[in-house]
Amino acid sequence: MNTALLLASILSITFSFTQEVHRCFTHEAMQQQEELTPGYLLSVNESFARAKQSFSQDRSTVYTIPVVVHIVYNTASENLDDSVIFDQMAVLNASFRRTNADTVNLRDTFNTIVGDSFIEFQLATVDPDGNPTTGITRTSTSQTSFFGVGGAPAEGVKSTSDGGIDPWDQEHYLNIWVCNMTFFGTPFILGYATPPNNLPHWPPGSSDNLSDGVVIEFEAFGSNNPNPLDLGGGAIEVDGKTTVHEVGHYLGLRHIWADGDCTEEDGIDDTPNADDQSNQDCDINKNTCTDAIGSLGDLPDMVENYMDYSAETCQNSFTLGQADLMRGVLENERVELIGGAIGFDSKNELSFEVFPNPTNAEFKIVGFKSGISDLSIYNEAGQEIISKKINGSTTIHQLDAGLYFIHLRNEIGTAVQKLIVY
Repeated sequence: MNTALLLASILSITFSFTQEVHRCFTHEAMQQQEELTPGYLLSVNESFARAKQSFSQDRSTVYTIPVVVHIVYNTASENLDDSVIFDQMAVLNASFRRTNADTVNLRDTFNTIVGDSFIEFQLATVDPDGNPTTGITRTSTSQTSFFGVGGAPAEGVKSTSDGGIDPWDQEHYLNIWVCNMTFFGTPFILGYATPPNNLPHWPPGSSDNLSDGVVIEFEAFGSNNPNPLDLGGGAIEVDGKTTVHEVGHYLGLRHIWADGDCTEEDGIDDTPNADDQSNQDCDINKNTCTDAIGSLGDLPDMVENYMDYSAETCQNSFTLGQADLMRGVLENERVELIGGAIGFDSKNELSFEVFPNPTNAEFKIVGFKSGISDLSIYNEAGQEIISKKINGSTTIHQLDAGLYFIHLRNEIGTAVQKLIVY
């Protein structure tokens, strides 16, 4: 990538629009590929017809993605506490499983087209070398901002030689880097992500020069972040939805307005067309395009969708079509994330899931073969605090905040999962 040309174009954009803040830089990052492969943007419309080739036809299996969060910091305020990371993981899981409390704010007209993606996220318990891990890395850096470092938008954060940290195995882990991307003291980019290469409704080669993963501005990470996010007009509410949006891109979703006007679409039938992004507000009166969504007819712009630029306070849903596409990506282009499962302890044949994880309330133990099993829960000091026999899925009520290890044993074998309570 021609870094000088790329940075020059960004500086031009910045000064032309008086330091415009890019809530999501994914589309702009893709556009930079035009400099390397002229004409590829012309193939976007043609590729939409092939998008459904990757749609999942099955929502019965819960897919769990191992995550590593890389905190790269120059100041103490950028070195986010574990509690912020746990909170963001909880927001991710609630959003993708549609257990978030604010789903009640969805307008009734969209009720039949939204749903649970049956995709979950868990901090990795095993690193690429097979060693136990918390799924969190911390790197002190001399870089005061990664904006434009190592190639735009902020690719330097993904490289140890540029002051960041090299990724873990990108086929088997979702890497999320959290860092400073300010420009003259104001966040220039809140986040960006790389869609999987060669996904049908993204042009070929659209992310060849971007290292795979998600990057988030540190003030925009988590819903309990102590650092205010001020984009120039005072602090705005942060609910952890920027990361949800970017992980949507990572799993193949495009912006709901398809980065165009009413003639463009995101390749998914049940998302209403829109002629532009939301203006970071919650304007429910907009219906900028006329299109038919099955028997529902022409629907208004869906500002509640995570893939819009609406305010985080009104984002609360993925559509079923979006869920199917993301699951299709996990069954095809990103199958190593769920197929190898090297991010988790998989030494035994027995496996189970803990959901939600992290949690600040009750949680469920699910996904293992029904039958009498011995359940033991140990705290971080190795003390057994719960011991009981269970038969099938089980709900455990709230534990004190801390790190726990859940052991399950039956005739198949023994398996262990880490649980974080905050």
